[in-house]
Amino acid sequence: MKKIVLTGGGTAGHVTPNIALMPSLVEAGYEIEYIGSYNGIEKQLIEAENVKYHGISSGKLRRYLSTKNISDIFRVLKGIVQANRQLRKIKPDIVFSKGGFVSVPVVLAAGHRHIPVIIHESDMTPGLANRIAMKKATAICCNFPETVKYLPAGKAHLTGSPIRQELLKGSKEAGRKLCGFNEDKPIVLVVGGSTGAKHVNEAIYDILPELLEKYQVCHLCGKGKKESKYETLPGYRQFEYISEEMKDLFAMADIVVSRAGANAICELLALKKPNLLIPLSAKASRGDQILNAKSFKEHGYSLVLDEDDLIKEDKIQGALLLEQINKLYENRDEFIKTMGESKQADSISTIIELIKKYSK
Repeated sequence: MKKIVLTGGGTAGHVTPNIALMPSLVEAGYEIEYIGSYNGIEKQLIEAENVKYHGISSGKLRRYLSTKNISDIFRVLKGIVQANRQLRKIKPDIVFSKGGFVSVPVVLAAGHRHIPVIIHESDMTPGLANRIAMKKATAICCNFPETVKYLPAGKAHLTGSPIRQELLKGSKEAGRKLCGFNEDKPIVLVVGGSTGAKHVNEAIYDILPELLEKYQVCHLCGKGKKESKYETLPGYRQFEYISEEMKDLFAMADIVVSRAGANAICELLALKKPNLLIPLSAKASRGDQILNAKSFKEHGYSLVLDEDDLIKEDKIQGALLLEQINKLYENRDEFIKTMGESKQADSISTIIELIKKYSK
C-alpha cells in the first residue's frame, strides 16, 4: 500500500480540502497520515477523521516587522527537524500540502528527503507560505486561471478546490431542527470562518432586530465569539463552529453572508447558494480575499460588500449591510441560475490523478 502525508493548517480552510480528498485517497489505495501543529484547529479536525496525526513546531512568518519573527524562525527550524524525523519514519510516497505556515517545515523537509510534493494554492495569488514552499514542489494546483501566471512554469495545474462531497447531501429539515427554525421565514446563514469575523459579527448584531423581522438567522461567529445576550432571541441561533452538521445548515439556507476565502466561495458555488461576500480588508490581510470576491462578482456568482465600506471611521454601516442582504434575497434566483451554468472542475479526480502520477 502506498503512503501519503497530508499537511496544512492554521484555519479550517487549510484543512477541509485535505479531508475532502481522504475518501478518494483510501479508494485509490493510499494509507494516510497527517502532519500539523501541536494544537491548531487541524489537530481536532483530522483526529475526528481517525487519521494518524503528528504534531510539530511551527511559526508564522509575517510580512511586517515584528520581534516575533525572530523567535518564529527558530520554531520553523525546529519544525523542519521534527518533520524530517517523522517523514523518515513514515516513508511516504508523496506529500500533499494545502498550505498554512505549519506546512512549510513539512514541504522543506520532504524536499530535503527527495519526496515528491504537490501543493494546492486556493487564492488568486500565492500566499507567503506557499511562495516559500513552491520551490520544493513537484506540482502546484490552483483554483483560478489567473493564478497560473504567478506559478513556476511547468508546475501549474488548474484543478479547482476539493469540495467535501457530504456538503452536497445536507437536509433542510435537519438544519431547521438543529436551529429551532420553521418554514415561515427565509433563512440567512452567516459564516465568518473557523476563527470568526469580528466586523461581520458586529455588523450582524447591529441590524439583528431588523433582520429578524423578515428572516431567521443562523450565525457562525467563531471560537470564543458567542454573545450570550442574543441567545434567546426568537429566530436567531449562533454557533462558534460547526463541522458535521454544516451540510444541513447549507441545505436550509436561502442566502449566505460569508468571508471570501477561496475554499468557502468554491463551496458556495458548488452548492449554488446565493451569497454576499465581505472580503477581509487589505488593512488586515494581503488582499487575497478581495481578489477572490472580485472574480466571483465578475462571473455573476456573488454580491460583494467591501469591509472598508461596512466600517467607516470606526462606525458600522448596518443599513448598508441590510440593504445588500435584501438585494441578494430579492435576486436569489438570478444568482442560482448563473452559478448553475458554471463549469465546476472535477477537482478531486484531477488531484488524485496527479498524486498517482507523481508518487514515487
